Amino acid sequence: MTNQPQEAVFLAEPNPSPPLGTETERFGDLAYAPPQPADGRGHLLDLYVPAGRGPYPLVIWTSGSAWRSDEGKNGAAQAAAFFTTAGYAVAGVSVRSSGQAGFPAQLHDIKAAVRWLRANAAGYRLDAGRFAVMGNSSGGWVATMAALTGDVPELEGEVGVTGPSSRVQAAVDFYGPTDFLQMDAHMPPGAREEFNAMLGLSDGHDDPFSPESLLMGGPIQECPEAVTLANPVTYVSAGMPPLLILHGQADRLVPEHQSVLLFEAIAARGGTAVFYSIPEVGHEHSYVTDPARAAAYVARWAEGGRQGLLANAPAPTWETVERFIRRGNGR
Repeated sequence: MTNQPQEAVFLAEPNPSPPLGTETERFGDLAYAPPQPADGRGHLLDLYVPAGRGPYPLVIWTSGSAWRSDEGKNGAAQAAAFFTTAGYAVAGVSVRSSGQAGFPAQLHDIKAAVRWLRANAAGYRLDAGRFAVMGNSSGGWVATMAALTGDVPELEGEVGVTGPSSRVQAAVDFYGPTDFLQMDAHMPPGAREEFNAMLGLSDGHDDPFSPESLLMGGPIQECPEAVTLANPVTYVSAGMPPLLILHGQADRLVPEHQSVLLFEAIAARGGTAVFYSIPEVGHEHSYVTDPARAAAYVARWAEGGRQGLLANAPAPTWETVERFIRRGNGR
């Protein structure tokens, strides 16, 4: 069906805006688990909290690096510059790199960070019932995997604090990968050759030394069952938290088709999502602060087994992201 959802409210104002923050306190290099390896930084987070009594809803950010870095928390300052003034706390979370540990270590790490933040919510003036997670590229994959597997016992791992829930109330995926085995087939013309030259590979994402193969601990073509377990689509369900997906059609590193696969699975299985498809945008999200970069975007919605175009959707700015998260928090 293509009718607008009742109330047509995916990005409308469902609840009053949160109180605006003024000054922000930063708590750096907080350990949510012991380091692995001992000199690693993959179990650290930075926390930005507006001054005041709170409790504040929390946005968790992790940056992408093709899973090659354990410094994913470093990108959170840009998100914090907006969200703390909008009345949110922001946590920048690092997870282990693929060189330090293979899948599912990264999923275990982000879920451990969620549990730690929930366990320590009172001490940092966080609202433990209103957590959102977001990231870009491989960080978008981490965020989406966390959102779709909250409280699944066999996927919790044994990292850090156990007991508190790892479930989040909303998630935002900036151009994250999904099905590693379909990436090469949908690369834009010439992009595979550029990708090879950039990373010193010969066979694109299917190469034995591609970022995806290194994450999986071997050539992805030789472990399709394990790749399925690393695919967010595997875990899509009607009960998932609302997911906002944003992807540029000109992305030459992670083809937009990866997000199409995710959105179509959510629509088919009764989940809730909004998908922004943005022409002439590559592997970036500069449009969140410069909406002119996202001209001619198309937004689609899915909810309860229905889907359609989202008429009069606002530009994909930080303000729009915040409104989506607020709707998720209010569900």
